[in-house]
Amino acid sequence: MKVFGKVFVVTGAGNGIGRLLALDLLGRGAHVALVDVNDAALEATCLLAHEYKEKISTHVADITNREQVAAIPDAVVAHHGTIDGVINNAGIVQPFLYLSDLENEAIDRVVNVNFLGTVNVTRAFLPHLLLRPQAYIANVSSMGGFVPVPGQTIYGAAKAAVKLFTEGLRSELAGTAVGVSVIFPGAIDTDIVKNSGAGDTQPITPEDASFKMLPPKKAASIIVDGIEKGKYRIMVGNDAWALDVISRLSPKLAASMVLKKLKELTPKSR
Repeated sequence: MKVFGKVFVVTGAGNGIGRLLALDLLGRGAHVALVDVNDAALEATCLLAHEYKEKISTHVADITNREQVAAIPDAVVAHHGTIDGVINNAGIVQPFLYLSDLENEAIDRVVNVNFLGTVNVTRAFLPHLLLRPQAYIANVSSMGGFVPVPGQTIYGAAKAAVKLFTEGLRSELAGTAVGVSVIFPGAIDTDIVKNSGAGDTQPITPEDASFKMLPPKKAASIIVDGIEKGKYRIMVGNDAWALDVISRLSPKLAASMVLKKLKELTPKSR
């Protein structure tokens, strides 16, 4: 599915990968409906995309709120005339803490935003997508959805749920005009930790990490390329590729490698 001339909805478009996905899509000739809970962040994205302002609409919504999400499709259709694709990108990480140290509120928030938010948006837009001659759904999981990351157990579980939800959805939609991809970003250089409110619990900054993070612009390009090619799984970054292979051969080895590589992210209080 070529994105040129298509109307795509991108959640979490106010910053990070979502913002760069919107800019990449616009650069390829798509129209984009930007969705985010933060109005100011959406405006910042629009400023960066000022040359494409005629192809943009903004929609402030909390994806965990089903009523707010249900109102988005009609608003997108009213502005763009139709809907061809949805990229469920919005997500947050948990505080870098062990399960026994996490507050219930933090657990609920991570599960609701990452998993149930993706379900809410997919369910709201699917009836519209099924009417199109060609349409697409791409859901962002995480490398942490198939290998455990220290201090991110709930986040990983939520992203693993996104993985299986997306793969199940693809099987359910086989034979329809709606393509589906699940996206697995590795370590991407974004502000997701700060934007998730987890910065106070992060033992180190990304600049101090012993591994190189992929620039978000490159990550966005890989994702849109994968959508255009209709990939079943879109691996973003060499770390995601490598750990995917290793985790299939030896899940225990993959877990040990991540624990060793990300030792500096392990909560120091334990």
